[in-house]
Amino acid sequence: MSVSYPSHVSEGTPPTWKGDVPPHGQPSASADEAVRARGPLGEGELADYLEECRRLTLEEIRRIVPDGSPHGSSLYELMLEYPLRSAKALRPAICIATCRALGGRLEPALPSAAVLELYHNAFLIHDDVEDRSEKRRDEPTLYETWGMPIAVNVGDAMLALALAPLLDNMRLLGMGKALRILQAVAEMARESAEGQATELMWTRECTFDQLDDDYEGMVAKKTSYYSFVTPMTIGAVIAGAEPGQIDELARFAKVLGVAFQIHDDVLNLDAEEARYGKEIGGDLWEGKHTLILLHALRSAMPDERERARSILRKPRPRRSASHAAEELGRMDAALAELAARGELSPAAEGRLRTSVDGLRASLTRTEKTADDVAFLLDLIRRHRSVEHARRVALDRAREAASALAAIGAWLRPSVHRSFLEGLVSYVTQRDR
Repeated sequence: MSVSYPSHVSEGTPPTWKGDVPPHGQPSASADEAVRARGPLGEGELADYLEECRRLTLEEIRRIVPDGSPHGSSLYELMLEYPLRSAKALRPAICIATCRALGGRLEPALPSAAVLELYHNAFLIHDDVEDRSEKRRDEPTLYETWGMPIAVNVGDAMLALALAPLLDNMRLLGMGKALRILQAVAEMARESAEGQATELMWTRECTFDQLDDDYEGMVAKKTSYYSFVTPMTIGAVIAGAEPGQIDELARFAKVLGVAFQIHDDVLNLDAEEARYGKEIGGDLWEGKHTLILLHALRSAMPDERERARSILRKPRPRRSASHAAEELGRMDAALAELAARGELSPAAEGRLRTSVDGLRASLTRTEKTADDVAFLLDLIRRHRSVEHARRVALDRAREAASALAAIGAWLRPSVHRSFLEGLVSYVTQRDR
């Protein structure tokens, strides 16, 4: 018997399955063996599954975000900026797939899936402010276009708006499940903030002596919880999973999240910018702690390490600095013109040029330059630090595969389980 795997996530869509596999995700006994033999979704099938989950999630977000409000142009329309850009909607898809793999229905999962996407995009807006990033999903960041105050307010409002669907779960799912989902979201918010606080403090103190285990512990909190553990936990709660089952899924999700983040660090140096949608090398410009950079610094000679640290202490240049440099160029031209017309004495011209040169030196002295980043890239290349990170990411992906394989009959074969299995290779092979 052959079994095909279309992306029929939504209920009410006529299934085109070959074999007796209903779209709810629980195969009949006759199809069980064929589905198990199929294994993880392939790249194209996984992309289709993600895209359908994204479409369903965006429909739910549009329902949640107020329409026709007098605050539309200054707030609610801006909330849709990031979700409507080209994206994967990975977190809602994990929530939906987990719920359906456990026999749960789609409809009750959609509000919580939308909440996860709102949280994700709010975190991205705040991250862009903290990092002063210029690009997100191949377009200018909200921070870059609208400024810090508006960007922060939009992110805060998205977090506030996410409360209503969580409260509405009382009606949709009952008090017990609704409270467990609220508890999972509260834990996610705390873990993510603690992980982010750790990274920001490392950057502030410019310490780069952390070990791989330190880094993995940080990203397990910063990335794993809100990207993998919580979406999977919420999906399982909606489907009525037992606490022990949720714990097993969380172990799988946590290590998979670490692999995902390490590969994201690799993409930041190695991806095609048009596909990646963010600035290539941005982590180096921002002085972020990555497994790659930590490996390069501990592998470097003492003098190289000291130079790298002095570079990493510098802030990245801002557009305001480039505007100042342009203004200084205009001042140079004006001085030359005044001197040529004899309207400046040699002494006055000399004093003014000294001041302009001093301002120019102060701009370049305190900020990273392209040569600085080139030095860091060469250090990373010579010590094969990207290769080291790839090896660690693959090791964690293998751990995740073992954790999922150990999950027994209660997570029965289905297209939804195949999606979760497909994530194992996806997290270390994606190009954005």
